Amino acid sequence: MADTQHNTDVHAPPSEYYSGPLALKSAGINRSRSRNYQRTYPQFHAQPQDTQTNVVRRRGSIDEKSRHPRRFLIDIATIERAILEQEDTNGDYQITIEDSGPKVLKVPTAGSNGNRTMEIRGTYMLSNLLQEMALAKDCGLRQVVIDEDRLSENPVNRLSRMIRTTFWNGLVRCMDEAGIQKICADPKNTQPGAQPIIYVPYGDPHALEYYTGVARDLASLNIKVVRLPQDITPQYVKSINDQFGILTLAADVTHDAGGRLVYKPLPFVVPGGRFNEQYGWDSYFEALGLLADGRVQLAKNMVDNFVYEIQHYGKILNANRSYYLTRSQPPFLTDMALKVYDALDGNIEWLRGALSAAITEYLTVWTCKPRLDPATGLSCYHPTGIGMPPETESTHFDHIVAPYAERLGIEVSEYKRLYAADAIHEPELDAYFVHDRAVRESGHDTTYRLERRCASLATVDLNCLLYRYEADLASAIDVHFGGQMTATDGSVTTAGEWRKRAEDRRAAMDRYLWSESKGLYFDYDVELEEQSAYESVTALWALWAGCASQDQATRLVDAACRRFEAAGGLVSGTEESRGRITLLRPNRQWDYPYGWAPHQMLAWCGLYAYGYASVARRLAYRWLYTITRAFVDFNGVVPEKFDVVGMTHRFQVEYGNVGVDFKMVPREGFGWMNASYQVGLTYLTSHMRRALGALTEPEVFFARAGWSTDASASHTPASTPKPVPVFAMADARRLRGNTALHSALEAVLSPTDNPAYFDLPLTAVDDDPRSPASPGNDSDSTADNNSDTGEISKELL
Repeated sequence: MADTQHNTDVHAPPSEYYSGPLALKSAGINRSRSRNYQRTYPQFHAQPQDTQTNVVRRRGSIDEKSRHPRRFLIDIATIERAILEQEDTNGDYQITIEDSGPKVLKVPTAGSNGNRTMEIRGTYMLSNLLQEMALAKDCGLRQVVIDEDRLSENPVNRLSRMIRTTFWNGLVRCMDEAGIQKICADPKNTQPGAQPIIYVPYGDPHALEYYTGVARDLASLNIKVVRLPQDITPQYVKSINDQFGILTLAADVTHDAGGRLVYKPLPFVVPGGRFNEQYGWDSYFEALGLLADGRVQLAKNMVDNFVYEIQHYGKILNANRSYYLTRSQPPFLTDMALKVYDALDGNIEWLRGALSAAITEYLTVWTCKPRLDPATGLSCYHPTGIGMPPETESTHFDHIVAPYAERLGIEVSEYKRLYAADAIHEPELDAYFVHDRAVRESGHDTTYRLERRCASLATVDLNCLLYRYEADLASAIDVHFGGQMTATDGSVTTAGEWRKRAEDRRAAMDRYLWSESKGLYFDYDVELEEQSAYESVTALWALWAGCASQDQATRLVDAACRRFEAAGGLVSGTEESRGRITLLRPNRQWDYPYGWAPHQMLAWCGLYAYGYASVARRLAYRWLYTITRAFVDFNGVVPEKFDVVGMTHRFQVEYGNVGVDFKMVPREGFGWMNASYQVGLTYLTSHMRRALGALTEPEVFFARAGWSTDASASHTPASTPKPVPVFAMADARRLRGNTALHSALEAVLSPTDNPAYFDLPLTAVDDDPRSPASPGNDSDSTADNNSDTGEISKELL
């Protein structure tokens, strides 16, 4: 019988590894000596009626010799039932370190055609077996042969492979006829029996024609198609608060030879879990991960969707749902577009369109009322929605409304109904919800840093992002358009104009946001005319934006490492700033002790750009260790966020932790967490990657390798070993003259040595799991390269 089940690559994607008809023989084993010692034997099956006959050979040849890798013959129904009954002691359909089973299971070997068994031991291998059986069932198999090497795969390689080949695919959505039912599903809509609604912009007749046809063709779904008004006012948005719906996005639009519309909606990536639409700032980080994994078209689609949103909805939306029409999210479009443009090998008209949209967004959303503070010249998060955000849980604001209801002597539910109908007017509540919506627009929902004041804060993060817009536009217009660009609306803009705007914003940030005494940037309250005292890790965004001087950077890195560096990465803010937690003052998910992927990724990039490559690598190792440890110990989980002080994803906090609720096998991870892993790996030297694969704790690794654990620039870009992180050269070329990055990288990789690095590569790391993480040397390590690799068998198995 030919072995046609397995791809030659033991670590191939599930669709390849489990393709073809089932074969029970082990590859490469010589059985010619056993042909005279055969008898029939029932093949290993769960049900007697499935019994087939198969050839079993004499004892001397039924087991693989040591030179051959072992493989297991798995009857999925039988082994799945056995492993869950024995090992899943808490009944969550996962095998984790919290389960109290014996953590050992005997499984038939393929070389013996199921006649012999071998023990599979440890949480990691048993959970991998559970995952692989689920993936095999997805491919329609009831029996499968699984290589031992697939179950004991280096966890770094396994997680990176799963992100690249499985998780991204699980997060893809498309608003075409085949995908509309999945994208219409809104886990945040708790209304029973709600009708699916598709909202179409006033100015997109092609979308109206297409989705009207979809609703007709899929009559059983009872889809309602609504054309939005030309002027989408806050009052209109409030009027549809009880009519949740999905908003259309970009499509490739053509006509066939007969003049009929050919409308192809663009696929895109969602964050995951209850977030089943394209989000604002999530998409930027997801795009970085997609580009690092070579998924250029998906990243381009997401930029095209943002351009569409600006054109038809007036802004990049919090996400493409009807209740988000009045608010945006942190703006990243210029850098996102430029990185995609680099990967496209040059499409200047596409870039012109994306930058033109970014200019429109900058001028009509972020630098005009209500978001612009004219006194300082800085901007605040300040959406225009009215009343309670409708997408929250029904009781979310009960504690806020309760005192006002008590004053009137009515129930909270009745007060909310009257308030929503404008039958009650309460200025204090109106102000509260303005700030609440601003917190949601900031992406940092929620945190005591912003609570009840966000719309009055010129935040560090928003103004760093707008400085980056200004600097990106100045650089791009210079480099790609000769210093002057004609936008898609016919207006002309120059690099000098944007450079002047960047200089003005930088001066305002130095005046209002920078604290000379503390060496940190702080939010500025434009109403109170004073700096906030809350210490936030977003201060490091100034390095990513490139708006800090070298002296400011030196002080900022020192202060930030002392305040925000925790065991598992960067924490959102300090414990002192957060304040005391009580039953009446619960923890907030964007405060201490929680860490988030966006903060890590922007910090790594900014630190590297300013010469703190060793600090960037150190922080990346901490974060990736936290992810990898959870992945190994908790059945492959990749959650939305972590407690980076306790180094765990198991905690009770508002909104829970997305990405942890799955059965058997994770299929999505979480969007920006996936991206942080793929991008973070490009910061690690090969020695660091080996230590990570052996689950060497950060402090142990740093001590062994002689790494500094303070803010000192012990390895600047000019002296640090390779690899150069993904996107570093692209950033260097755009930021030439603003930071020392370009000249430093020229010293690391000259064009004569490696011209590819100066052609804006998407990745500097070989992702082949059988190869080292990087071709670079490990001169930063003082420990023996083999000192950590032996721990994998003890710690994982």
